[in-house]
Amino acid sequence: MVDLFGGIRVRDYATALAWYERLFGGPPAFVPNDVEAVWEVAEHRYLYIEVNPEHAGHALHTLFVEDLDAVVAAIGARGIEPAGRETYGNGVRKVTFRDPDGNEIGYGGGPEA
Repeated sequence: MVDLFGGIRVRDYATALAWYERLFGGPPAFVPNDVEAVWEVAEHRYLYIEVNPEHAGHALHTLFVEDLDAVVAAIGARGIEPAGRETYGNGVRKVTFRDPDGNEIGYGGGPEA
């Protein structure tokens, strides 16, 4: 078994916590200390925020999901709109969201049915 933890450096804990709770649809799975919060995005796969202002805004993570349209609609219903959308030559789609620091969280999905 392998656990994956992807880190996202942020400037302000409270601002980032609120944004990621909306993005992921709920509170963190656990909070290890007062500068980190961790969400389980799939079994044994986690994304976490960490206060580190001098390095904030440089994360790039993409989550490939089964139903991209449903995920994007649910995020939109929570008040976060995509920063961009792409469709690659093979039909694979990517929708990008940017947190208040500029970190990029992308959601990818297969070609439209």
